[in-house]
Amino acid sequence: MDTSGAHAIETIDDLRRHLQWAIELEHATIPPYLCALYSLDPARNAEATQVVGTVLAEEMIHLALAANLLNAVGGTPKLDTPELLPPYPHPLPHGDRSVHVHLAPFGPEALELFLRIEQPAAADAPPQTDEYRTIGQFYAAIEAGFRVLCDKLGEEQVFSGDPARQIGELHLRGGGGEVIPVHDLKSALAALAEVVEQGEGAARTDVWDGDRDVFHPEREEVAHYYRFQELRLGRRYRTGDTPQSGPTGEEIAVDLDGVLPMRPDPRTADHPEGSPIRVAQEEFNQTYSLLLYQLEEAFNGSPGGLQDAVGTMFGLRKQALALMKMPTGDGTTTAGPTFEYVPPELRN
Repeated sequence: MDTSGAHAIETIDDLRRHLQWAIELEHATIPPYLCALYSLDPARNAEATQVVGTVLAEEMIHLALAANLLNAVGGTPKLDTPELLPPYPHPLPHGDRSVHVHLAPFGPEALELFLRIEQPAAADAPPQTDEYRTIGQFYAAIEAGFRVLCDKLGEEQVFSGDPARQIGELHLRGGGGEVIPVHDLKSALAALAEVVEQGEGAARTDVWDGDRDVFHPEREEVAHYYRFQELRLGRRYRTGDTPQSGPTGEEIAVDLDGVLPMRPDPRTADHPEGSPIRVAQEEFNQTYSLLLYQLEEAFNGSPGGLQDAVGTMFGLRKQALALMKMPTGDGTTTAGPTFEYVPPELRN
């Protein structure tokens, strides 16, 4: 398979396969961002809570955009599948094998991982369809695939999906950006641009993502990569700053004592059957698997199911917080959610 050039996506089936990978990629960011968010004490880390919360909300929007793109070309988004929850740690789906996705509380290690995930592509980086070095290069390959196929087959042949499956809006508190229904090349390119600009900045050379900051409407919004840089460096970007200058604005305080000490990469197998931690982890996994089911339903012709999914996410937060307050018995760490897939036949 040609992984270096832009022409590896040569058929509609190739395109559908890569758009399913995009769903898996966008989902892969959600469990680690959830762990970091839930470990933060919002009273002591208001700004970090805002940053991780807005990025998480936008990743949910990216997931919906990837589903819209796949539905637009007549594909079937799959979310309720063990492929979406491989055991941790694991590499980004079809990405750089050296980037290992971990579940961990907020802190320097988590930020390093998030910066690797959201890392911008160099201005001259080529599109990559598999084992991509950056998410931007992967989406550039998908964009090239759309253009090649529309040239070859015509837009009507490419965009054969049922328009009723498109998600038009997703109400999540705190996320910028929008869910764009996809029905032709122009809307497909707009959806792809939304994902890339929110993640790594506009035009690969900019700190900003083109939206207004949700919590500070007077400011432009910083792309995900640079939001995590702000937390790592303890300072905000301000107008005139560039990726080279780094942030020169006001200080951001991060209080690492205001973080629950969740044990990284927890597993149910670490605790005896029937023990309180294991029971709580198994309940969380039931809820998370239900969420994947609800999202799959929503993306496969029942857009109304998204509200159910948002409700399930509130339940998840309560379960995760309860876990993160349960001591593991090693004297330093607490338990945490394990994000292990529960097959449908084993669900409550």
